[in-house]
Amino acid sequence: MNTQTLKPGARPLVRTVASQASADGAGVKIQRIAGFQSPDFSPFLMLDEIRSDSADDYIAGFPSHPHRGIETLTYMLSGEFEHQDHLGNRGSVATGGAQWMRAGRGIIHSEMPTQGEGGMHGFQLWINMAAANKMDPPTWRDIQCEDIVEVPVDDCGSRARLIAGDWSLAGRAYSAPLTEAAAQAAVADLRLIADAQAILPLPAEHTVLVYIYRGGLITERGAIGRGNMLLYGSGESLQLRAGGEGAGLLCLHGLPLNEPLVHYGPFVMNSREEIEQTLRDYNNGTLAT
Repeated sequence: MNTQTLKPGARPLVRTVASQASADGAGVKIQRIAGFQSPDFSPFLMLDEIRSDSADDYIAGFPSHPHRGIETLTYMLSGEFEHQDHLGNRGSVATGGAQWMRAGRGIIHSEMPTQGEGGMHGFQLWINMAAANKMDPPTWRDIQCEDIVEVPVDDCGSRARLIAGDWSLAGRAYSAPLTEAAAQAAVADLRLIADAQAILPLPAEHTVLVYIYRGGLITERGAIGRGNMLLYGSGESLQLRAGGEGAGLLCLHGLPLNEPLVHYGPFVMNSREEIEQTLRDYNNGTLAT
């Protein structure tokens, strides 16, 4: 078996979760990993991957819908979506760019593709908000491709695109353009060349997840390919080794919230009573006021 040996202090791989084929919005085909009921994921709730060369799989998009109690981070490898919301915000996230939305007490928005050909490959991450902040006013902003910090991971051509949070790579500290994400959430796109190895120091108290979107990783448990989320245990660093095809990875770390969680569709709160109030607010038109 092809495996790697962990260095002292490196986080062990404790669980692998395969993405599942699903659909959302107006029938957009996605691969989804949901972690609403798993404390191993906190503060992260869900990751959707859109990956298709056929416009029929994504062209219907995500028409107007509500959210409360979460943040979303959309990141595009290829293709383009346009965001519109009840606050009057409007903007596009295109190849290499990202879009952050804090739903807070409530937002009603749509996310629609702006092209009918050329394929689409991107991700949307749901991040939980602490109970004390769930009723904050909603906010939103685009992060254009040229604003994302791109840095070397090694001397052989491996690169990292830093989207959110704080990172340490190759002995240097970096801050990504998005630093206000909930629960100190950090997101990076690592692109490792074949057989590359990387060690990332990360806060010991943080949850650490890695989603493989291209190629694969060699772990202490063997080789793991794309479409899988890897959940790591406690330690001071994340040790990664790419397989022979290299690896494209979404790396996530954030502070676990350790709070009750109740999820109903696009709403994530801390109690059943809060969900029921959210539904009343939505039905009577006061969710986003």
